[in-house]
Amino acid sequence: MKKSLLLIGILLLSHNSYATPAVQPELTPEAAIERSVEQKLTTKQISSTFTSVEQKVRAAAVRVSDGEGHGSGGMIKYKDMTFILTAQHVADGALGRAYLVSNESEDDIAILIYKDPVHDMSVLYMPREFKQAKGIKWKPAERIANVGDKITYSGYPSWHSLLSFRGNVAGYEVLPDAGTQIMLQTYGWFGCSGSLIYNEKGRAAGILWGIDIQRGLPQENIVWVAPIQNLDLNLAIKALCTGLADKPKACK
Repeated sequence: MKKSLLLIGILLLSHNSYATPAVQPELTPEAAIERSVEQKLTTKQISSTFTSVEQKVRAAAVRVSDGEGHGSGGMIKYKDMTFILTAQHVADGALGRAYLVSNESEDDIAILIYKDPVHDMSVLYMPREFKQAKGIKWKPAERIANVGDKITYSGYPSWHSLLSFRGNVAGYEVLPDAGTQIMLQTYGWFGCSGSLIYNEKGRAAGILWGIDIQRGLPQENIVWVAPIQNLDLNLAIKALCTGLADKPKACK
């Protein structure tokens, strides 16, 4: 992952926003996976005002760690395969690199199989599914979110445990290479990068990659999101499918 101060400087010069990796030290994926389950925090109760979509989004949120820092991600189920969607600056290693993915009660290794630095998107493959948490069935939004649309996401900002947020689409910005970006009014901070944003119908709307900068100060209530329409999942998993001897349904 890129160091936060360097990233702030580069993106400040380009388009007044910056990506939000955390700066908390992490164990290597191999060492961290041996952590005791007793050290995990678990959700005690969820308000009845939480919608079924919000509950599913929270249950599918994961922390993505590379041994130096962490970001967030969303677990999805595509036919008979499980993947983690996150930001490219969270999982920016060589293809085939292992990352530790974890939630409140489980952790395991996921393999980087695709990355798109232009749109800041990465896809990781989970060879083994979590025993309890299940990915959300892959249903990307057909079109870019409308201004005023309600959204939800869950992630791991900074040193915090899992947090869930609500918000709405405030507008759009256009970047020279990446095209239209969705601007949200919600909350974002270091470690939230890679969170999978959902609309209130339960369809994936985009991947969170940064928050705004104004006069050199972070504006954590203005959040940048890459539209999910930039991700062709079939293309993203093509190389993986080519290398698998027993072809899953997702590869056919």
